[in-house]
Amino acid sequence: MKIICIGRNYLDHAKEMNAPVPKKPMYFLKSDICIHRESQKFYYPEFTKNLHYECELVVKIIRLGKYIDKKFAHKYYSHISLGLDLTARDIQKVCKENGHPWEIAKSFDKSAPISDTWISLDKIDLKNLSFELFQNDTLKQSAKTKEMIFSIDEIISYVSQFMTLKIGDLIFTGTPSGVGPVEIGDVLVGKINGSKMFEFKIH
Repeated sequence: MKIICIGRNYLDHAKEMNAPVPKKPMYFLKSDICIHRESQKFYYPEFTKNLHYECELVVKIIRLGKYIDKKFAHKYYSHISLGLDLTARDIQKVCKENGHPWEIAKSFDKSAPISDTWISLDKIDLKNLSFELFQNDTLKQSAKTKEMIFSIDEIISYVSQFMTLKIGDLIFTGTPSGVGPVEIGDVLVGKINGSKMFEFKIH
């Protein structure tokens, strides 16, 4: 199982990162060791002093696929969830400055917390879905699917041109603006259409 993460998929996030808006989906991978469940404790990593949250909608691939046409992409997922792409921002900065890959800042143990709850797409309007992230009861991120630069179907079609999508693969579809640091003791709560999907505490 692989975790495919989409970068800069919201215009406002690209602007807050002072980064150009992509013309095609940008993606990187996380390993399966990055998955973190709500029943587990999350401990602030000892190798970073600037850990950031990035809340994202997540889809799970349900069919084997390669070279998937956009018009058929909807057949490759049936549920949606919510997760966090945790980033060691200080390490990422150094990697970028030196022209190095930055998986070390993204693909570390438990860097992909994900809700245990999945919502069937036949129960929601995916084109008008909204999600939010709260840090210690303060709203930090809020977005709607219609604000995505690339839709989920476009992402699936594009990524499948380069790598085979397998059953169980997860796609983190990008984060909106409002990313920021977490501290020990923080509680992060994610919601889809107002319903709580996850609650993670930083230990």
